[in-house]
Amino acid sequence: DVCHELLGHVPLFADPEFASFSQEIGLASLGASDEDLDKLATCYWFTVEFGLCKQRNSSGTQEVRAFGAGLLSSFGELGYALSSEPALLPFSPAQAAATPYPVTKYQPTYFVAESFETAKKQLQEFSLTFARPFELYYNPVTQCVEKLDSVEKIARVAKGLQQQLALVSSALARFATS
Repeated sequence: DVCHELLGHVPLFADPEFASFSQEIGLASLGASDEDLDKLATCYWFTVEFGLCKQRNSSGTQEVRAFGAGLLSSFGELGYALSSEPALLPFSPAQAAATPYPVTKYQPTYFVAESFETAKKQLQEFSLTFARPFELYYNPVTQCVEKLDSVEKIARVAKGLQQQLALVSSALARFATS
């Protein structure tokens, strides 16, 4: 529905950290088995659709905030999710992937991420458990996904990363001397 897309998804995809997290789910799905796709779909459900995340408020206290589009587009479920009624569990992709969920009523369980960055790292580690015949690399310059299926491709990626690290090291050195 239009409200769900406009109120829930669109604002979050403008946030680079969230967009990167969502992209990680898509990258993890490439070459995954049907079983692993089901696990990722469930992780998607408990994050992009019904996710909660910790965030510091202006006084420095951690608060639980909604980021899932299913919550942001439903006033009733948003209030319910942030009440004491449902179970709030720390985000764990393996646990989320194995958790059943209802589609037509409020969720009995929500997962709370420490941050988008932490959730992304957890998802990356989780996706490494998938049996895949190849590895993938997202090239941010070309905005393409490359299959690392030869020594030449791996060497090219490694060389590019070395060049980027040299540039970052040089920039850090300038700060250290100033």
